[in-house]
Amino acid sequence: MGKSTLKDEIRLEGVGLHTGEGIELRILPRHRGEGIVFLRTDSPKKVEIPANPWEVTATSFATIIGNNGTRISTVEHLMAALFCMELSNAVVEVQGPEVPIMDGSSLDFAKAIKEVGLEETGLPERYMAIKRPFKVEEQDKYIIARPYPGLKVRYVIEFPHPLIGRQEKELDIDPDTFLNTISPARTFGFLKDVKDLRSKGLARGGSLKNAIVLDSNGVLNPDGLRFKDEFVRHKILDFLGDLALLGRPVKGEFEVKKSGHTLNQRFIRELLSHKEAWELL
Repeated sequence: MGKSTLKDEIRLEGVGLHTGEGIELRILPRHRGEGIVFLRTDSPKKVEIPANPWEVTATSFATIIGNNGTRISTVEHLMAALFCMELSNAVVEVQGPEVPIMDGSSLDFAKAIKEVGLEETGLPERYMAIKRPFKVEEQDKYIIARPYPGLKVRYVIEFPHPLIGRQEKELDIDPDTFLNTISPARTFGFLKDVKDLRSKGLARGGSLKNAIVLDSNGVLNPDGLRFKDEFVRHKILDFLGDLALLGRPVKGEFEVKKSGHTLNQRFIRELLSHKEAWELL
């Protein structure tokens, strides 16, 4: 299969999780050039920002990409949907400083891609295949890549909260699995942290409509959880969104423990620099 793009454009609206601003998003077909490119339409510079690890400018509470002073935040949920729904070529226009958070998951993005459908661009696709084990670790956190004929993620999280504790999940990732079991998993946070985040200019658009919020005992969301292990599923979603910045399909098995955006990006950059660990097919 060659590179794919959308059969038609996608339009979505929502609020920014951290800014609280109303944001319009358009995902447009791209038949020329290769990969995913972001464009901030509210910026007079109209700077294109390629979706790759070298354009990542910050990883605090979100993955932020930028070019020549123009930045777009919170790209990971959208990137996970593009990557796992096998959309490899697109222009993403964002009228604002961050991708809208929607309901806190990737579900709206994944459903929109499936509804519009994909078509071939005529450009060849090359996979990154893991050739030998490769590990990056930091204290008790780590990411290990191993050879595998498909894409598999095994993730472990540990939080000192009665509703979370230790959760682990292992999945082979394909479009249907992502759409049904990973994309609906929402971002989550703790009520005790909200005041501090907002004092730093973060989470201003956060609400029970776009995040799971936990107090010391349980979930504040009236409808509860979508999955009993929604927390680890969302961490898989975030990891896939960061892995998507490799810019091509990946064949490998990834074992991840307690990682976040910062370690994810460090892993991706170090993996790219260790060319003995992978090959393009």
